[in-house]
Amino acid sequence: MSADAGTVGVPRCPASGSVASEAWADVWDAEYLTTTDHFLQRRCLECGVLFIDPVPSHRLAEIYPPNYYSFSGRGRPGFVQRVKYAFDRRLFRKMLRLLPGTQLSVLDVGGGAGSQLDAVRACDARVRYTQVVDFDARAAEVATAKGHAFFCGRIEDFEPDRTFDLILLLNLIEHVQSPLEVLEKLRSMLTPAGIMLVKTPNYDSLDARLFRHRNWGGYHAPRHWVLFTRESFERLARRASLRVRSFSYAQGAPFWSTSILFMLARWGVIRVTKERPAVFHPLFPLLAAVAAGFDFLRSPFAKLSQMLIVLQRDDA
Repeated sequence: MSADAGTVGVPRCPASGSVASEAWADVWDAEYLTTTDHFLQRRCLECGVLFIDPVPSHRLAEIYPPNYYSFSGRGRPGFVQRVKYAFDRRLFRKMLRLLPGTQLSVLDVGGGAGSQLDAVRACDARVRYTQVVDFDARAAEVATAKGHAFFCGRIEDFEPDRTFDLILLLNLIEHVQSPLEVLEKLRSMLTPAGIMLVKTPNYDSLDARLFRHRNWGGYHAPRHWVLFTRESFERLARRASLRVRSFSYAQGAPFWSTSILFMLARWGVIRVTKERPAVFHPLFPLLAAVAAGFDFLRSPFAKLSQMLIVLQRDDA
């Protein structure tokens, strides 16, 4: 446990700034094999956030390889992905119905080539302006060709000339070095009646507990830098002057699937390579389908490993 704030090199929680933390789990990149380094997930004793140590902020080009799953240009989506898109469209329609006005602007942080914004635009004719922020330069041409504005870089460096009615922060907040700074900045970009849809892993879940010391897929090491529970995320949102409008748990099939594949790879049953990472293994869709069904059955009473949070400005 860290104790001395003056000690050089003491890990500091990126959410609370506290140096009081405990070791949680040893993690490594079993998914894309970009590095053989091991990292430590630490749990902040003040706010309950998990954070990676050390934070590989200077190694983005290394830890996000060209075949990273969210980057553009990987052919047609499979069955599981098409099902996910169908659920996403239903969610977007629900979010858009909450918004007043005749013309809407939507921002997708980490939106890649704009596939999510394609779905948003198709759901509501009021959506007139769509903006992607992403550091994948290869996605820019695809996104702009589809009519989306594109900023290539970090959200921390984005300075828009407008505010947004809907901001999508889907599986992104866990990738940033200062989640409070990001939420505060995004709050400043919301219209007074605007909403922010956040999706992020929940480490207080069955699969996270089962695979805690077996490189749980939700660690997504070394790319997930902060991980939350419902309580720790809501605490952070309040510090950013945001209030939770709604909260729900969602299925975490990818985390179950990658966790099981990592285990099979350690046992020598399957082989994962840089050219064919775990998420592109032939077994992944089958495992994801089974895990999604399992989580669906548990959803009325269980804390699943994804969280969906709708945020508003606290003065709305």
